[in-house]
Amino acid sequence: MQAHAQTDLQKHFKNCNLPGSITIYDLKNNKWTYSDEKDASRATVPASTFKIINSLIALEEGVIKDENEVMKWDGVQRDISPWNADTDMKNAYKNSTVWFYQELARQIGKDKYAAYLKKCTYGNQKLTSAIDRFWLDGSLAISPKNQVEFLKSFYEEKLPFSKRSYEIVKRIMLQEVPENATYELRAKTGWGKVEAQDIGWWVGYVEKKDNVYFFATRVQKPIEITNENFMDCRKEITKKVLTDLNILP
Repeated sequence: MQAHAQTDLQKHFKNCNLPGSITIYDLKNNKWTYSDEKDASRATVPASTFKIINSLIALEEGVIKDENEVMKWDGVQRDISPWNADTDMKNAYKNSTVWFYQELARQIGKDKYAAYLKKCTYGNQKLTSAIDRFWLDGSLAISPKNQVEFLKSFYEEKLPFSKRSYEIVKRIMLQEVPENATYELRAKTGWGKVEAQDIGWWVGYVEKKDNVYFFATRVQKPIEITNENFMDCRKEITKKVLTDLNILP
């Protein structure tokens, strides 16, 4: 397996004034590309990128029927307006609705999470903090390289989930299909706050006719430092790098 350091790819992080890295795996050529190989192996909280595996587990355990089953809003007003309504999984995934997945987590329970995370070799598998917080600001941590390894196993359907669960989650992950349909992009953002740091993720994969490219982008900044582009830069950096590498047009 080859690993190619692409130091010039770090320029996009510098342009956003954010430290971070991108890790890419080319399936057809079995090739890894890192903008920062050391950072690619450093684990941090997955935040809402955990919604990928969380959705699979919830479907597999039957705590939610499908992506269209509506869960009643608990009535608590939150800062993000789409969260203040009854919602289903496809919209909870799209809007990163935390309370929706927290309720699923309470129904799933730690023992089942522990078993799935072990079988999926997902992150450090530590579930020592609260059942509805461990992926947000708690004990669970995952590296960009491990994110990509998980996504590859997910794409190839080599994890302990049914065909139906894979199909549903792949549906809700779909973010982009251009008019000429030259690729499909499936992904998930994440934003966590741990030890006075904002941690921003964008992970997913680009499926083309002849190949699949998996990516995990992570940016960080101290919480007290304001950067209005923090949320947008996760995607902007990724797309610029994927374009540089001729993965995206």
